[in-house]
Amino acid sequence: MLELQNISFSYKAQSPVIHNVSLTVNPGDFLAIVGRNGSGKTTLTRLMMTLKKPTKGTILYQGDSVEKYTPAKMAHHIGYVFQNPDRQIFHDTVTEEVSYGPIQLGYTPEQIKSFVTEALTLTRLSHLADAYPLTLSKGQKQRVTIASALAMQPKILILDEPTSGQDAREREQLLELLLKLNQQGTAILLVTHDMEFLSACAKRAIVMAKGHKVFDGSTSELFQDTHQLSDWGLIEPTALKISRQLASLGIKQTASIQQLGNDIATMLRRNDPCKQ
Repeated sequence: MLELQNISFSYKAQSPVIHNVSLTVNPGDFLAIVGRNGSGKTTLTRLMMTLKKPTKGTILYQGDSVEKYTPAKMAHHIGYVFQNPDRQIFHDTVTEEVSYGPIQLGYTPEQIKSFVTEALTLTRLSHLADAYPLTLSKGQKQRVTIASALAMQPKILILDEPTSGQDAREREQLLELLLKLNQQGTAILLVTHDMEFLSACAKRAIVMAKGHKVFDGSTSELFQDTHQLSDWGLIEPTALKISRQLASLGIKQTASIQQLGNDIATMLRRNDPCKQ
């Protein structure tokens, strides 16, 4: 659906922060963009949303150049959820907040009602439809911003550090929601430092380092070389580390990375500090 062809980007009077990056986002993808702070992860997603324009290269959506797309037009196709939900919320009720996007996109009142109802149901927010969003928990606010994006019927959903500031229960709820959306056909793209969360859901990972794409492959491939992970500033997931230690003791491990991800999700639930 989305293709970046040899993209470079630089701010005025500065050296490039994105260097000749090419990648594709396909229907049904669940991928994560990872790397150290300043590696270009968030800048790359803002280029995808046309919030910024590349200095060089071409971005295509379903084969068409997005050079003349505005962020509002791109919102028809890609939903973007910022790291801090307070930056996106500005209405007095959850329903008004979630309705805003489809109203701006020109949907009919009947369509808007249907899209909002569906988005609130998916995000488990129906009981908070009349609540003031800024009084909600961080996890609930995050789900409000996701619902706002979903109500615009995007084919791709981009989330920037979605687990930041959330407790284990909220992380598990977010994991279940994103897996469900992906199963229903929405392509999911995470920008994250959270390797535990990544391993529990992402099928594919892209590693950015100093503005360069240095890895693009399955999560299983990503975690095969621990020395390379360290070089990129990434941390091996706990369940995978334990699996390797058991293997060094002669205990054969047959679990796939997806099963290890499921184990991590279970561990997150059991270590919920709200229950301790």
